[in-house]
Amino acid sequence: MLYPLPIPIEPHVIRKPNLEVYVPVVVDPKHPQAAERMNHTIQKQVRELIRTSGYEEDPKNIQVQGWYEIKLNERGYLSLTVSVYDYPYHAAHGMTYQRGLTFETETGKLIKLPDLFKPGAPYVDVLSKHVAAQIKMRDIQTLEPFKSIRPDQDFYMTDKSLVLFFQLYEIAAYVYGFLYFPISVYELNDIKADNGIIDKLSY
Repeated sequence: MLYPLPIPIEPHVIRKPNLEVYVPVVVDPKHPQAAERMNHTIQKQVRELIRTSGYEEDPKNIQVQGWYEIKLNERGYLSLTVSVYDYPYHAAHGMTYQRGLTFETETGKLIKLPDLFKPGAPYVDVLSKHVAAQIKMRDIQTLEPFKSIRPDQDFYMTDKSLVLFFQLYEIAAYVYGFLYFPISVYELNDIKADNGIIDKLSY
């Protein structure tokens, strides 16, 4: 079976006083409209993270750095994270915000967490049980007893895993940093969407 090749991605940097943010730019001559759609979504998310940092309100007194990581680029899918770190001058420490974005590369469609599963599948309950088990196994001290993920929980995909993650302070103290919970795609066979990304990554 032939799979689509990885798509070319080039780094672009946004530079302003006290701000340097690297942004991935998709360059795909075979699917220019899809590339434009993905780039628009990525740039919109990066702008939202910069706004969240507070830079636009006080650019002289806050330092901002941003970067991205490619988590998956194969079989017709692209999954990545974009992150922004802000450090207000005289603050005890900075703050980092991170978002995951997953796309169908031939269409540029943004894949959301519910899209991974069959319509009506109890994916929130299933994934929450996996997260709860890992919290216990890894002895993570949560701020409150963990009950459930959000239906739109942050995530990205790797070659054989769905990785859920939580923002700083979302479920645990700052010292834990971002908490990542990888779940094997093979653990999700019963609820995965037919012919979806989990299907495609399962073999």
